[in-house]
Amino acid sequence: MKSPPPNTQASNPPDASTELPKLPAWQPLRGPFERWPQLTDLLIAILAFLLTLLMWSRQNASDVLALQSLWDVAAFQCAFVGCFALLWRRTHPWQVHAVVLGATLILELGLPAEGIVALAFSLYSLGRYEANTRISLIAVAATLAFVVQDEKLLVQPTAGGTVAVVLAWALWHIGRRLRFRGERLRLLEERARYLERERNAESERAVAAERTRIAREMHDVVAHQVSLMTVQAGAARTICRNNPEAASEAMAAVEAAGRHALSEMRHLLGVLRPASDEAKLTPQPDLHDLPALIEKVRQVVARVDYEPHGEFGGVPARVALAAYRIVQESLTNVIKHVGAEASVRVSVSVAHDHIAICVQDDGRGAAEQPIGGQQSGGHGIAGMRERAVLLGGHLRAGVIDGGGFEVTAQLPTTERGT
Repeated sequence: MKSPPPNTQASNPPDASTELPKLPAWQPLRGPFERWPQLTDLLIAILAFLLTLLMWSRQNASDVLALQSLWDVAAFQCAFVGCFALLWRRTHPWQVHAVVLGATLILELGLPAEGIVALAFSLYSLGRYEANTRISLIAVAATLAFVVQDEKLLVQPTAGGTVAVVLAWALWHIGRRLRFRGERLRLLEERARYLERERNAESERAVAAERTRIAREMHDVVAHQVSLMTVQAGAARTICRNNPEAASEAMAAVEAAGRHALSEMRHLLGVLRPASDEAKLTPQPDLHDLPALIEKVRQVVARVDYEPHGEFGGVPARVALAAYRIVQESLTNVIKHVGAEASVRVSVSVAHDHIAICVQDDGRGAAEQPIGGQQSGGHGIAGMRERAVLLGGHLRAGVIDGGGFEVTAQLPTTERGT
């Protein structure tokens, strides 16, 4: 685990509302063209219209500006429509380019004027904003064909005509390159957001899994001891008048069970706190602690038979802990749901590659509650099954013929199985 920053308390993490904003390592500069796109398009349209009028004033078409005939008005209207069509160049790039190219064709072929400056802006917009590559290529090919025909390059090649063709292609190509670059940055940003979401989801899953593990450990540690304390306290209340000495012994057992529960809970909570040099953790229980567990249960349950088989020394620690918790939870269910009159048989057998566990009760003493705790709404059996599955084993629990409840589990002890 990563240690917290120096100014941060590990025991009191900040909530989501107080977290500092995460700044990206690099963020592209957003100029005025990106901040105010509509105002930018309006300025570009006005600039294209004014440059067109300036170009006409320096050519043979200067008489058009006088608006002395209907042809002059038509030429002026074509320039106006072609230039101010640029207001929609971002949302409808190929349509705007078609309007501009059509206005240019009308001016070149039928009216006393030549071209409009808006064609250069529409070529760039065609490459920059048109998502359909095929339509973009067809439109730029049509424009290049018009420029070649207008400059008569096929009849009499000139340097100016060649520059005009290259300039038209370059404007479209620059826009296209910028579009590809923008798409790549957008995909990278989306991927970064996706990875951040996945990282947060993974963190949430890890937190949920850790909470489940802690809840399972707390259940295994506390439920068994509390069940013993509950049964013994009830017995002490029943016999306190007739047999004070037995009641005193029962209450002493309650006290011992409570101290043991507090000790195990303190050990579990100590794992969650920051480690210190002075703190020493007690070892986790294993198969060698089963006799002590059985003796505690015998103080409450009428009969508990314990049958160990095999050598417990070679069992891995995680398997031994899981086996101990399964036996402990099974006996806890017997105490809670069957009672003190039950007869329990516990069998733990260690083979060369697995360990087999069997906890069986006869069901005697069970009142209205379900035998063995099934349908009780608890999580004991589910927790035991989860422990077995995590180690690569399996666990079965259910009612047996003739009454009673049985829990059987098999846990692998080899590295391949675990």
